[in-house]
Amino acid sequence: MRALTESEARVIAVLLAARPDSERDRLQQIGVPRSTYHAVRRRAYEEGWLRDRYIPHPAPLGRPWVTFWVARPYADRLERFVEVVSADPGNVFLWSGAQVSLAVFFHANPEEARRAVDRITLERLGPVPISVSVNADGPAVPVYFDFEGLWSHLAGLEGTLAYPHGLGGGSEEEPEEGTTRTTPHQLWAIGELLRRPFATVEQGRGSHLVGPFGLPFSQRKMLARGWVTHRTLLDPSRLPPFQGKAADQVVLLSGTPRPDRRPETLFATLTRESRVYPFLFTVGEERWLLGALGASAPSSEPRTDRRPVLPTLREYLEGIEIIQAPASEFTLPVDHRYDRLLESPRSSSVTKP
Repeated sequence: MRALTESEARVIAVLLAARPDSERDRLQQIGVPRSTYHAVRRRAYEEGWLRDRYIPHPAPLGRPWVTFWVARPYADRLERFVEVVSADPGNVFLWSGAQVSLAVFFHANPEEARRAVDRITLERLGPVPISVSVNADGPAVPVYFDFEGLWSHLAGLEGTLAYPHGLGGGSEEEPEEGTTRTTPHQLWAIGELLRRPFATVEQGRGSHLVGPFGLPFSQRKMLARGWVTHRTLLDPSRLPPFQGKAADQVVLLSGTPRPDRRPETLFATLTRESRVYPFLFTVGEERWLLGALGASAPSSEPRTDRRPVLPTLREYLEGIEIIQAPASEFTLPVDHRYDRLLESPRSSSVTKP
């Protein structure tokens, strides 16, 4: 596998930021010629290094509860595990590996999340998964599949442009009592955005053309309101190394928060002092979950000025569980398929409780 060039590393960084900047602004930010930018962007999508998705705020779809699983299905039951999880109408993401799987569900209430866990236990598909359920109407998912911080550090760039992107958060507008939160026209606009990455490919257009430029007003309004977010995601199993450095290991870590410890302080310490940039950070009441990418080969850069990671985590968490697996082992049976949420009748009649 060939190594990435410096120009490729810079273009990937600005694309991962997924900011609605003009092309001129992007070229100024990374300092590469326009022709190079377009060639690298096209190559990044054709090679599968990057892919675009539109990620919805869960609450307007009537599924404000988001559940994250770290599961270790039995080897002889892995195929059935994938079948059961992907068949759940709330499952939007499934990263399946030989040693561990990461799944994300959008549910209407915590009971739905518990029933999904019970299904794994009843069918004896594996040990009970590590499960973290949060209400996405609050700041419970401050980082959601955001790889910009990691990549900017790996490529030796100064700072980031948009990291971290989270999921959900406080709603911009509260509907009047008894009124529908999401109108049929708004649902249509959201659905068009969620289906856009897949419809574009089915129409034979390049996957690098999925971005928000040229969208109709109704769809742009959903983006401006924050009900949908355009994102560019990284596939670590396909991305070539850069200057001998590769993020080819997936690390999933969870633990119980210690009393009076704040997640924002842990995040600031990890990114500023330990130079660790989680692509996933979920803050549940009883458990926090972090996802990060690491390197299988030891780094040649000096570590004397970096705060040790594990002692830092121990200051904030107890009962820590760490699972690491090669990125090349993972497949994506369900790859950020938020469009399937609109197949349920629930999404067409959402009312304020």
